[in-house]
Formats: sequence, C-alpha cells, structure tokens
Amino acid sequence: MICLRLKELERIVHGKAAAGVNGEITIRGVSIDSRTIREGNLFIPLTRIKDGHDYAREAIRNGAAAMLWQSDHPDPPTDVPVIAVEDCLAALQTLAGDYRSRLPVKVVGITGSNGKTTTKDMIDSILSVSYKVHKTKGNLNSQIGLPLTLLDITPDTEYAVIEMGMSERGQIERLSKLAKPDIAVITMIGVSHLSSLGSREQIAAAKMEIVLGMKEGGALVYNGGEPLLADAEKAAACRSVRTVRFGTPDSFGYCAKSIRSDASGVSFQVGGNEYRIPLLGKHNVTNALASIAVAAIAGITSEQCRAGLSKLTVTGMRMEISRSSAGYTVINDAWNASPVSVQAAIETFAELEGYSNKFLVLGDMRELGPEERAYHKEIGRLVDPGTIQYVFTIGELAREIALEAAGRFPTGNVKAFEHKDQIIGELRAVIAPTDAVLIKGSRGLELEHIAFGLM
Repeated sequence: MICLRLKELERIVHGKAAAGVNGEITIRGVSIDSRTIREGNLFIPLTRIKDGHDYAREAIRNGAAAMLWQSDHPDPPTDVPVIAVEDCLAALQTLAGDYRSRLPVKVVGITGSNGKTTTKDMIDSILSVSYKVHKTKGNLNSQIGLPLTLLDITPDTEYAVIEMGMSERGQIERLSKLAKPDIAVITMIGVSHLSSLGSREQIAAAKMEIVLGMKEGGALVYNGGEPLLADAEKAAACRSVRTVRFGTPDSFGYCAKSIRSDASGVSFQVGGNEYRIPLLGKHNVTNALASIAVAAIAGITSEQCRAGLSKLTVTGMRMEISRSSAGYTVINDAWNASPVSVQAAIETFAELEGYSNKFLVLGDMRELGPEERAYHKEIGRLVDPGTIQYVFTIGELAREIALEAAGRFPTGNVKAFEHKDQIIGELRAVIAPTDAVLIKGSRGLELEHIAFGLM
C-alpha cells in the first residue's frame, strides 16, 4: 500500500497543509470510509450520497494519521494533520496515478459489458501460479474504486489485475490513464448502459478508450468475434500496442474446441491443450480464452495455466451454487443482469441435469434505454417450459418476462411478484429437496436476499 510523508502528499495533490503540520509525518494506506480506517491511514472524505466530511471525527477516533479536506467545506479538524484540496475525488485520483507511475508492477486492465469480474478472477488465478498478484477486490472498478485499488498495491507486487467499469464516455479513458495497463482486455460489447450511451457503437467506443492509457509496446487482447471492435487494430497501432484476438472461430489465435460441460464445470481445448474451469456455463469459456491469451503474454505455460484455472475461485454471486439444509440447490447469479448474461444463465440452467423441477427467478434488467421492455419480452420468449418448469419475476420490467412466458407454461407456473419476501414464501411452499432455483437480476434489486432467505 502507499506509504509517504505529508510534505510529499501535499505536493502530489497540489494541496495546502494547515499551519503547523509536520511534513515528516508518514501516512500508510488510504481509506474513504471512517468505519474501516486503520492506524496510520490517510482519510479522504468524499462527497457522495453522504458527505464524508461529516465523519471526520469518527475517522480520527479510529486512527487516521491525517486527512484531506475539500476547501469548500468549513471547519476542518485542528487535532489531526489536514491538507486542503480543491476536490477530494480529483486528489484521490491524482494520488493513485502518481503512485502507480512509481511502481514497477505490470498492470492488466480489463473492461467489457459482461465478464469483467470473472475474467479478472481467472487471470489472477493463473498469474498467481508464478507471480505475486494484486487484483481488484469485489467490484471496486469505478472512478473511486480503481484509485483505491491502485493505492492498495504493495511495492513487491509483480502483476496487478485491474477491473475497469463505466457508465458514460470518458470514464474508461480516465481510468486507463491512471492504471497505465501493460496488457488490456476487452471481454465483449453488450447493451448495458444503452440508456446513457444510446447505441452499441457508442458502448464499443467507450470500451476502446482503454487503449488511450496503455504503455507503448503493450498488448490489447480483445474479442475478435465482435464486429464493433473492428477498429481495435487501428486504435492499438496509434499507441504502438500490438493486438491479440480471442474467440471461437478457427480464424482467431485463441479459439475453443470440444467444449463439454457438466454440473461441476466446463472442459475445452485450445491449440491442442486441454483446459477445465470449475464454473457453470459454456459462456465462461470466452472469458477463459481471454485469460489464456493474457497468460501467454505473461510467459505462463499451458501446464501452469491449467493449474491456475483448476484452483479458480470467483467473486461471489456469479453462478454461485449452494445446497440448502432442506436439500434443494440455490444458484445465486444476482450480482447483475443484462440480456446477454441472462440468456447465458438461462441456457446453462436449462442444461443442468438431475433436478425434478427448476425455478427461474428473474428481476429487472436496467439501463437498457428505450427498448428495455422489448429486451425483457425477448427473455420471456427464450424460456423453454421443457427444461425450466417455473418462472418467477420481480420488478415492473421483469413483469414483461412473465407476461411473455405465461402462455407456454401450465397455469400457476409463471408468476410476477412485487416483493422479494413474496417470492421467498412462494418458493418455500412449493420447492422440493430435489429441485433447483436460479436467481438473477440487476444489482439495485439486491436479489441475493432471496438466496439468503432460501438458505
């Protein structure tokens, strides 16, 4: 983690130390949450839904060694070293960018509409076979989360695997210029954020911004099966970056053959080598291809790659399988939802064998723009009553799924609910020990509470 003296901090963030501050004081680590402050941390109060300045006293009590203070806020503390800055978020980003530029670490930056976190976890698992690796925790991939991730890297780290998320143009460029990736990955282009970006072409352009912060001589690994990334070669050439494509057709450098799935994972071949990932869903093979390509660039052998993938553990709420005390299976895929990821989850769920009945619980897919209801209706048409027996939905948009599916299912097997507790009660009343339930919806719905309620 970052460790520096206050006089260095003052210079980096273009701040102004309060009178009498000892510039030789050292801060170790950064926190924006007064509840998680550790002894010696720098507290950076951000103004978001709540104003971090209101929690300065708590940060001091919990051990903050110093803090930044936004100059438009009155009454900074006087019993702890304070450095005034014009904007705390900008200062956080500036500090992170400066720290990254002084680290010898190689950075793998990952963006894409779907698969970012799973690909991050796969690359981390593979690289960790041979290197000391730091990766984005959970989903700290935003304009706030990425700087915090960078500041948490230790100087002896050899590779940092950094996830980059966005909701509008310019954000990936900003994150890439902070992280300065040696290797960049674009997983795929979907329809998330259509409400703010307007088209898949604009989404692709936003993802391509990752090239703008890359180091010369780096490598851009991208989904060669996506027509909207056709300009990747040209964009990479402008930055003196080489390209590596992955996909399923034989014309690409990293393609999968002989894909076989079962209840415990997926096996496949790449270039004559056999691989297996302990994850549900053939769609995860695409994420694995990107990871194998990164591994090759990093000098990892196919044998080491297999070993890394075999030990893979992924961030929670992504096709996470649990067995309840009553015997039935709960698959928690509730972290987020888009048409592409929902379709992939349904297809995976439909292929699972050995269950008497399968219950599909779907919530709203958000940020899809003016065609959002059409996307939900399309999901309703995809659900096959021959492989999935019950469909429960929650949310106004997800009701369209239920309305579209109802005509093809027995009466009572498709229901739309308004509250999570209603779904939990209904499932408990009808589910049997030999059944399975899949739960998926957009993050804001917090559908993991249904999984917890069933467990």
